[in-house]
Amino acid sequence: MNLDAWVAIDPFRWRELGCAVLCGLIIGLERQLRGKPVGIRTSSLIVLGTYIFITASMAVATSVSDPSRIIGQVVTGIGFLGAGVMLAKEGVVVGVTSAAAIWALAAIGVCIAVVDPFVGIKLSLLVVAILYGVDLLEEYSSLFTRGVHTKYRNWRRNGY
Repeated sequence: MNLDAWVAIDPFRWRELGCAVLCGLIIGLERQLRGKPVGIRTSSLIVLGTYIFITASMAVATSVSDPSRIIGQVVTGIGFLGAGVMLAKEGVVVGVTSAAAIWALAAIGVCIAVVDPFVGIKLSLLVVAILYGVDLLEEYSSLFTRGVHTKYRNWRRNGY
């Protein structure tokens, strides 16, 4: 048995698999360092799993099956996963940003499979820029911490 056959994982490619893990690591690191749900492991597994589902569906696509149906099912399933991280606390829903991050992670996995791995890396950096940038804006101005955000910020300060 030759080495090429041993390391081949068709229809998947090591480059895309590594990119999926890297994209999950980029976003998951930001979330984990800030003590938020959906850290490095979860983020990497979401992007990787989405890439695997989409690539596998494209590999078995025939005139009868349509890979875009798998994308639709991934979006639905990820919605349920995202709903699991949201909680209602004293009339305020928390975890919506983590749920949105989960949705973006799955979209990045689709892009890695369908478009290009480098696009996935760019999108991961954009997601981190949004997550971190809005936090900077909230620290800079009280205009960004009104209403629900004020109550949530007070909870964070009090250790809830």
